[in-house]
Amino acid sequence: MFLPDLLKDRRILVTGGGTGLGAAMARRFAGLGATLILCGRRQAVLDETAAAIAAESGRPVTALPCDIRDPDAVEALAERIWQDGPLDVLVNNAAGNFIAQTEHLSARAADAILNTSMHGALYCTLAAGKRWIGARHPGIVLSILSTSTLTGRAFTVPSAMAKSGLLAMTRSLAVEWGPKGVRLVAIAPGPFPTAGAWQQLRPGESPAQKHAPGNPLGRVGEHHELADLAAFLVSPMAGYINGEMVTIDGGLHLRQSGAEDLLAWTDDQWAALRAKRS
Repeated sequence: MFLPDLLKDRRILVTGGGTGLGAAMARRFAGLGATLILCGRRQAVLDETAAAIAAESGRPVTALPCDIRDPDAVEALAERIWQDGPLDVLVNNAAGNFIAQTEHLSARAADAILNTSMHGALYCTLAAGKRWIGARHPGIVLSILSTSTLTGRAFTVPSAMAKSGLLAMTRSLAVEWGPKGVRLVAIAPGPFPTAGAWQQLRPGESPAQKHAPGNPLGRVGEHHELADLAAFLVSPMAGYINGEMVTIDGGLHLRQSGAEDLLAWTDDQWAALRAKRS
């Protein structure tokens, strides 16, 4: 159903685009003709991913380091991007998360999640939005959220708060910016194992694990499935979808929030996890 030139010459910025789902989406966008900008905090990782995608797709891929927790750095990133022409799509993908007993969270630990997952995404959205609106250039913001926006999620409270905040942003700006040519959409992924995030959220489990008996479909998600959904939502085919969040989790959220198994952990298990991080 995807035409090879579906995203031809669309300039797309993917935050956290060097690894995991960000890289998977970027790869799909490039395969459909997009011109990519990847940003993240690790230049070497960005360069490696950008080179691989460029070689596979034959499309230009630019790697620009940026700590999106810093609003000045985000503004400088936007200025650099717009030097070569306007952006067409922003994908708010960068995020942080880890499991913890909430009563043991420090303010610094909570801010480590909120500053990237919510504040950083807001800074990027504002930087792109004001430029689109000022130039009367249409734009699209796709934010990667989670099913915690539907269920809440024990033991990852700052992340659940951040993702819920971004859903509110998506719905609010869809109304405010829609008349100005800017469309906002979101995706709520369920379990899509990635090497980094999986060990933070499921310590001791392999990210290669495919069988998920608690899921109605009995499996975890494949990265290409989320990438296809993302490509559709930022394409002209989804031009009348605005302010909506699409859930892609095999129906898992209809059964549980995904963290109840942690209720069975002992105090010793939690203490061992905290000691490992200190």
